[in-house]
Amino acid sequence: MRKYQGLEIGLLFTCLLFIAACDQEKVQVEKEKHQATHVVVIGSEIEGVYLARAAIDEGVSVTILDPREQPGGQLIQGQMQFLDEPVDDQNHSLLQGRVKELFSRYKSGEIRKANEFEQYFNSLIKGIPFESGISITNVDRVKDTVTGTQKIKSITYRTKEGADKTISADYWVENTDFNALVGGLELERMPGIETVFGGAQVYMAASIMMKFRNVDWGKFQGEMSQLTKKDIENKYGATTTVTDKFTWGFGNVGAAFTPSSREVFLRGLNAINQRDGEVLINALLLFHVDPSDKDSVQAALERGKAETLRILPHLREQLNGWDKAEINGFPDYLYIRDYNRYQTEYVLQASDLMGGSMFWDNVSIGGYPIDLQGTASHTWGQHSGDPDKYGMPLRSFIPKGFANVILAGKNVGASSVAYGSARIQANTSLAAEVIGILLGHLKGERDLSKLTQKDMQDMHEYLKNTYGITLNGVTAKNKLSGLTEDQIHQLNIGKLLLP
Repeated sequence: MRKYQGLEIGLLFTCLLFIAACDQEKVQVEKEKHQATHVVVIGSEIEGVYLARAAIDEGVSVTILDPREQPGGQLIQGQMQFLDEPVDDQNHSLLQGRVKELFSRYKSGEIRKANEFEQYFNSLIKGIPFESGISITNVDRVKDTVTGTQKIKSITYRTKEGADKTISADYWVENTDFNALVGGLELERMPGIETVFGGAQVYMAASIMMKFRNVDWGKFQGEMSQLTKKDIENKYGATTTVTDKFTWGFGNVGAAFTPSSREVFLRGLNAINQRDGEVLINALLLFHVDPSDKDSVQAALERGKAETLRILPHLREQLNGWDKAEINGFPDYLYIRDYNRYQTEYVLQASDLMGGSMFWDNVSIGGYPIDLQGTASHTWGQHSGDPDKYGMPLRSFIPKGFANVILAGKNVGASSVAYGSARIQANTSLAAEVIGILLGHLKGERDLSKLTQKDMQDMHEYLKNTYGITLNGVTAKNKLSGLTEDQIHQLNIGKLLLP
């Protein structure tokens, strides 16, 4: 009898161990399903990656969740690697922070090819928890009954393997080009480029980057050195320039090409010499692209590839040194310039840019011409003015009514006209990095949306002393002098163009 009692006790003990193990496994599974971190960045555009890197370096935890299947967005998947550098009226660079290093290596020729950009991008995300191919299924938010301000508590998302997970955080960053996070928050959309060009809701054109090989850049540049300025303008178009690194202009080359449909258009050529006969061109516009719709993006990619094949013989004919040029592959994604943007605590206007406005809560010093790219009805777009430089306030990166949501990159709060300059990647990269530093330095002790002028003065000193980033005490030329209030209004809605 004792023998059987011993077996029963042993069996009972084994069962208890098994139950305990199952409970422990269940706890672990639940723990994996519900994570917590200080900052969650939705999307992997480089601006938000700069924010994540800066916040981590300041000592807080960050997770990146990317709805795209592959990381890197515009810069890596879209291969938009013709980098625009903001400069002031004296041609002084406005670059600061980490993006300044990227441009330095870019201009020196160290980073020019796609794999070199990938290596740089991978160095930024190294060590950051990162998950691609997710889809947000629920956003849990709370509302302050006194102020009416909302906060996101957590989101639930589905992994590409089909598992459901929940993550909570103190701050949330919209870092996609299609509003993956904020598109579901019932925010008020800002009027888009339709306010300038008229018609129904529309966006500035997207682009597919055109890649070529077997280009004799020396011969290409050499012809330019032998032509007079007037000859260059007559043959290729105004402002046409070729250096050992870049080209811009060539409006006549674009105008001489007949597109296959009204869905595509070849404008002037912004080209980068990638070395070894390889050239990348930003010039082929694609209209009516919805970046939130995978089918729309894929259809536009296919149109762009087909049109690139048609453009190749045109470039061979029009450009010296291009007679042996070939297609050098295609990018996997597009350069999306413009999509829905939402009301922020402060909305930048063209008059802020042209007036050289600086703000107490500056997070970037921006610059660049107000360049409104085309639409199907206004293919050549519009140039509204050339600012000297201007400030970009923290409030333009905080959506109205939300205390713990941050907008990164092309989601910046700028009017349809001001957006033509504010959207430039270098401008918003500095802003994102500075916001990341703020988040890391504050470590949740202060609400980002409630920082005072004194708080920002202290932060500006910290940024200058620790990172060499100067955001206060900067002056800019006011180019609004002599304009009436009505003229300033016309500038802000895109009806007045300043030289």
